[in-house]
Amino acid sequence: MSLLAISDLHVRYTENRDIVEGLRPESDDDWLVVAGDVAETFEDVVWALRILSERFAKVIWTPGNHELWTPPNDPVQLRGEERYRHLVDTLRGLGVVTPEDPYEVWQGATGPVAIAPLFVLYDYTFRPPGTFTKAGALEVAHEAGVVATDEYLLHSDPYPSREAWCRARLDYTRDRLDRIDPELPTVLVNHFPLVREPTRVLRYPEFALWCGTEATADWHTKYRAAAVVYGHLHIPRTIHCDGVPHREVSLGYPREWRSRPTAPAGLCRILAGPAPRTDRVAPA
Repeated sequence: MSLLAISDLHVRYTENRDIVEGLRPESDDDWLVVAGDVAETFEDVVWALRILSERFAKVIWTPGNHELWTPPNDPVQLRGEERYRHLVDTLRGLGVVTPEDPYEVWQGATGPVAIAPLFVLYDYTFRPPGTFTKAGALEVAHEAGVVATDEYLLHSDPYPSREAWCRARLDYTRDRLDRIDPELPTVLVNHFPLVREPTRVLRYPEFALWCGTEATADWHTKYRAAAVVYGHLHIPRTIHCDGVPHREVSLGYPREWRSRPTAPAGLCRILAGPAPRTDRVAPA
């Protein structure tokens, strides 16, 4: 029995689609965390999460930026908050746990842990050195030729901007996290890293603008995280901040994982479940 995780499935690629079709639990009781960027089109997101929800005892999902895009070729042309809510309603129908649902409690080897899927966006505060405003940071990014597709496909309706939507999600999420039993540790799941440290190794550092918010920098300590799970950067690894493991569990694009010396990691074990009971007969 394990709490497993993966992100950035990007199933529009045939190779990644094949990987998803091959994902299996290790036991009938395994839970799976999916930390965003399943796909760009509504149909593909539902396809992948339906398969996974039929195989794992519980699937917990939080959206990435790609799920929130409104591509021109997607028959579902909902934008912003309306698109997100439609995803939530549809995935709930498959039994998938979303960021709008009560936090599930995992009974792990060391006791209960609250699994908290967070939908927290970014607010352009991961800025290049020497820039102090969003406008200045975006100018530097444009000059470097680094501009996220979000600027064209991730709409913030009805909020006036993506950072305004991020502020609303921060307020909503803090309130929910504050109401978790203070004796209960957590696993915090967000598509974007909660701290800036993972972005320090980006090949194009300007891309950090679209990778998170400084507002979550202390959440791993404030909310007693046993682990933080994220994706987005396509750099699967574990770093420790204040003794807390921050695990990127992304699959990424085929061109990325094909170039590595080892096969894609697949599912990552975040927590182990309780040891199986051994019933023994006392000697006579």
